[in-house]
Amino acid sequence: MKRQFLFALYQTPRGKLLQTMEANYLRRSITVSCKQQQLQIGGLGWENEFVDFSLYRNYLILDGKALGDAGALKVTAKAFNLPIQTESMDLVILPHILEFDARRFQTLREVNRVLKPGGELVMLNFNPFSMSVRFQFLWDWKLAESWRAHFITKARVLDWLKLMNFELLTTAEFGLDSYTIAHGKFQLSFASLFAMAYGIKAVKRQYTLIPLAAAKQGRSNLATVGLGLKSNIHRKVDHD
Repeated sequence: MKRQFLFALYQTPRGKLLQTMEANYLRRSITVSCKQQQLQIGGLGWENEFVDFSLYRNYLILDGKALGDAGALKVTAKAFNLPIQTESMDLVILPHILEFDARRFQTLREVNRVLKPGGELVMLNFNPFSMSVRFQFLWDWKLAESWRAHFITKARVLDWLKLMNFELLTTAEFGLDSYTIAHGKFQLSFASLFAMAYGIKAVKRQYTLIPLAAAKQGRSNLATVGLGLKSNIHRKVDHD
């Protein structure tokens, strides 16, 4: 499945509004320092709406067709085989990548590999239950490919992230003309079923296992001290 569907959708009135809301969400989600390493997998062309490249000079866009804002550093590569050092990135952004990626499980594993412990992951995905997205092809034949896309539910994505020890920070629901952000645990609501798309922000956790050694058996000093006190008391009584 190709991403032409995504770019065609952004050209529609409803898609342009979605683009504006997603840009606002991404701008709010990028909280790492400008001196840290940021990676975006999949170019959009309007990254300057949520990233100031005069400040974020370490912002890297990886795209198989070298798409993305001209002001960013760009690398042409495949998402499922990132040519990036392990645990070297502080932030990874996946803007509508997994639903168009036939090897999305391997891509997620690669994202997990290159993220530092404590690194943040931000992603955007279409809501598979949104009819406003599906029926856009009635006005533009290019969008008919939406029926062939592998849109993923938010609950399933969160299950994948949980298996890789990611902790959920925020979720976003992009409606027809507004979006909402929720903090903490994911809760399915009636409004989320009609959202055009959703966003997820999570942090990579790395837990260290502490080996538990068997406790050594030993005599207690308290018992010895107690016996000594009792002996001294008896001596004092006999002396008196």
